[in-house]
Amino acid sequence: MCEAAHHSEVVGILRECSNKKSTPGRLRIVHRMCLRYYGSDHTHYSRCDELMNLTGYPEGYYAATAVGVFEHPQLAGAERADVCVIGGGYTGLSAALNLAEQGFDVVLLEAERIGFGASGRNGGLIGSGQRKDALEMEQQFGFERSRQLWDIAEAAKTEIRERVAKHDIACDLQYGQIEGVHKKSYTGHAEKYAAALAERYDYPYARALSREETRALVATDDFLEGLYDAKAMSLHPLNYALGLAEAARAAGVRIFENSRVTRYTRDDPSVVSTQRGQVEASFIVLGCNGYLGRLEPRVAGKIMPINNFMLATEPLGETRARELIADRICVHDTRFVVDYFRTSEDHRLLFGGGENYRSGFPADIAAFVRPYMLRLFPQLDDVRVDYAWGGTLSVTVNRLPHLGRLEPNLFFAQGYSGHGVAISNFAGKLIAEAIGGTATRFDVMASLPTYTFPGGTLLRYPGMLLGMLYYSLKDKL
Repeated sequence: MCEAAHHSEVVGILRECSNKKSTPGRLRIVHRMCLRYYGSDHTHYSRCDELMNLTGYPEGYYAATAVGVFEHPQLAGAERADVCVIGGGYTGLSAALNLAEQGFDVVLLEAERIGFGASGRNGGLIGSGQRKDALEMEQQFGFERSRQLWDIAEAAKTEIRERVAKHDIACDLQYGQIEGVHKKSYTGHAEKYAAALAERYDYPYARALSREETRALVATDDFLEGLYDAKAMSLHPLNYALGLAEAARAAGVRIFENSRVTRYTRDDPSVVSTQRGQVEASFIVLGCNGYLGRLEPRVAGKIMPINNFMLATEPLGETRARELIADRICVHDTRFVVDYFRTSEDHRLLFGGGENYRSGFPADIAAFVRPYMLRLFPQLDDVRVDYAWGGTLSVTVNRLPHLGRLEPNLFFAQGYSGHGVAISNFAGKLIAEAIGGTATRFDVMASLPTYTFPGGTLLRYPGMLLGMLYYSLKDKL
């Protein structure tokens, strides 16, 4: 069969899938079709990814290996609910699920597809503690408050473990994480930090690694030492989001995709509007994060949307993958613009590195990320890149999450600053607790200081760019 006929057949199959409610593995079927017809010739992968976009998800490894994809309807007409959740990422899904379990009637509105944003595109690393380590938090807030925030972060990890087990979410949950120290002035901190966690935070699962021990686990000469955390985790981020969505749907949450919210009223009850429908609700939950846009100007200036990028190599084979990273642990380094990576279930390297501070992505994401990968792993120079993708997250000025309420019935959470898998998921649970009448843990997180970016939403990018150039220089010194 000629190439045009091959391509036409794949298009026909994909469109047939796209016009039906997706069953688990439909995207995987399409990916296999691409491999069958295009083989390992990388020049055709962009065409395969282009076809994948017809399903509503951005191209990338996670979309190609998604399970549990379900096409939810678009909102049309009027709905009534106790709570309207805006955003189908971890925060929104977790809030909706926890609220439904408390007995609330919940509608969730997602502008694109479930897990379309950072929740379905991130590195999948689940670290311990907050975005800043516990010693930094002690210096800023004192031990008692630092311990409160640590305990909340530990509860966030527990929430993920329990959700995966309870709902049988096939998200390839793995244990073990290394922080690789890349700079001489940072050496010694790992030993001090592990001791502090064991002595003051009842966390005996972290230990310092020598350069030789680190090199035995991660095949790079870049790290001078390491910090190993046995209870940190990693997962397939899109599959976790899809699993949460299915659990929420089973609990009674009405989920609507392709239903972008255009406005809402500040009444009680509030009316949340999309182009084709509206929801009247007693409470609103905003879980938009880097995709907030202009929906809520009162908090938009507190966050900076930035773009981060990843690639997935061709399968390396089990032996080479384990020689690269032992035991499928996940890894990140101590750079300000952090490199993060792990191996996948099918023995690819999933590598994140580099970011930009504008609305668009690089024209060739693979070419953009590959030098970051080769800086750590020059031995992969012969390896093909099969997938490359980007996503938008949001950061705050002080790199701490921003939770709060704008009205008695309007709650929000955002600004996870690259530490969002566990915290964003748990923020949804804390909002659900607060709506249910128990706001103790929510108030602890909401009390964290927040600052508006200089220049607000209009001028924050130039200032951010200057700041990132400064920290990039520090990384090299």
